[in-house]
Amino acid sequence: MKISQILFLFFLAFFVKAEVLFAQVVPFEQEVKAISERIDNAGWEPGGIVFTGSSSIRFWQSLVEEFPNRNIINTGFGGSKASDLEKHLFPLVIRFEPKKVFIYEGDNDIWADVNISQIMESLDNIVSRIQVINPYTEVVLISAKPSPSRWSKKESYVILNQMMAQYAQSKEQVEFLSVWDALLDENGNPRPELYIQDQLHLNAEGYKLWSEAFRPFMKN
Repeated sequence: MKISQILFLFFLAFFVKAEVLFAQVVPFEQEVKAISERIDNAGWEPGGIVFTGSSSIRFWQSLVEEFPNRNIINTGFGGSKASDLEKHLFPLVIRFEPKKVFIYEGDNDIWADVNISQIMESLDNIVSRIQVINPYTEVVLISAKPSPSRWSKKESYVILNQMMAQYAQSKEQVEFLSVWDALLDENGNPRPELYIQDQLHLNAEGYKLWSEAFRPFMKN
């Protein structure tokens, strides 16, 4: 085999490997692009309310219906963790110049054994970047929900929720919204009838309860 052919194969293998590695380094890149294109094609106005985070936001089909006459943009992307939102913060949040941002992250992090301190660091970075652009933007951190399929990590979720609540108290223009108790029964256990078959994602009845928890935070 000629040296030129060997070099060609070497560089070809190098670039193929580089493309694979890049795709692994930036998770959700294609999904984020698709979300951005969908929103741009539908049209949007700055100064609205952005809901973002993992699949519990993405699957909230009745969100706009529950809060009519509101400028709502849903950029939820399934399976994401706080660090993923941190990476994609500009296309999913900042570029829309929102007056308020609701964030649901931490659920998948805990399940993936991400340390709570790391989750809080990512959330702090997210809040800081949003408020550097506009200090008056309100940020609402949504608690993790009590999913039956993840109940084995209940204690970790409770601690995460407590940490988010404490963080919100220490920051200007940041609030904490708990959806935890609204989804529990009288014995403090999750209600399976509020979830779809995977016992992780909410069904229509579950989202109705979510809507009631969110309503006080949508008045302004």
